[in-house]
Amino acid sequence: MTDGIIRIVAAVIRDGGGRMLLVRKRGTSAFMQPGGKPDAGEDNLTALARELHEELGCRVHPDSAQSLGVFECVAANEPGFRVHASVYSIEVDGAIEARAEIDEVLWVDPRALPNLPLAPLTRDHIMPLTRLS
Repeated sequence: MTDGIIRIVAAVIRDGGGRMLLVRKRGTSAFMQPGGKPDAGEDNLTALARELHEELGCRVHPDSAQSLGVFECVAANEPGFRVHASVYSIEVDGAIEARAEIDEVLWVDPRALPNLPLAPLTRDHIMPLTRLS
């Protein structure tokens, strides 16, 4: 974090029916894409693979990552901060379950805005983007 910016990497994971995976971190109310902050020296895809394994127990399917863009918006859980998010569409292998700091996982249809509290990145950038595909 520098100058009020939190750099993160986030994943758009979809199932065979087009639903998108959202997570809720422990002690928070907003649902968001899985992902997190890269460690020092980590590239985006290495960080994303590490975070998904730690948080959900799944592995990124080799060569499946496609960049969806870089977005900046208000941070969901850090008042006064903004996130600078590199977002990737990926496929994963293995069962998905809430682990580490994740309290809840759910699948939503991005074409029907769910009646849930959503992180600004998810609500304002990712949901509109995934509705088009």
